[in-house]
Amino acid sequence: MGAAKTTHQPERHFRITNMDHADAKVRIDKWLWAVRLYKTRSLATTACDQGKIMIQNQPVKASRTVKIGDRVSVKRTGLVLQLEVLQPIERRVGAKLVPMSCKDHTPAEELEAFRTRATRMTIFRDPGTGRPTKKERRALDDFFNPFEDDLEE
Repeated sequence: MGAAKTTHQPERHFRITNMDHADAKVRIDKWLWAVRLYKTRSLATTACDQGKIMIQNQPVKASRTVKIGDRVSVKRTGLVLQLEVLQPIERRVGAKLVPMSCKDHTPAEELEAFRTRATRMTIFRDPGTGRPTKKERRALDDFFNPFEDDLEE
C-alpha cells in the first residue's frame, strides 16, 4: 500500500519593507502609493504639487521623505485624512497589510459628517439620456464612494 502523498507548502512571510532600521526614510509620493491612498505614483505626486498633502501641518513636495512617527494629512473630496507613519515602505502592499504601515487618526465626527454629506448627494441625469453605461456607473460609484473600502474597518 502506498503512503498518502503530501505536498509541502512553504510558509509565506510577507516582507513589506527592506528597511529594518528606525531611521528609514521614503519619499512621500512613494509612501502614499504604497499604502494605497493613490492608484499611481503620478497621482500622488500631483496631489503633493497641488498642496493636498501635508506633513506636520506643512505642505510638502513629492520628494519630501517620511519617517516613522510623521503625521500626514491628505485632503480628498471633502475629507481630510489624518495618518501616522508606522513604517516607511517603498513597495505597494495588499490592503490587509496597510494597517501595519499607517494608522488612521481621522476624527470619527469628521468621517461621519463626510458619510452624511455623501448620502445626501443625489444623482441627476437629464431626461431621455437612458441608463448609465457600465463605465459611467463605475465613475459615479467612485465619485460618491471614494473611501468605501477604508470606511468599512
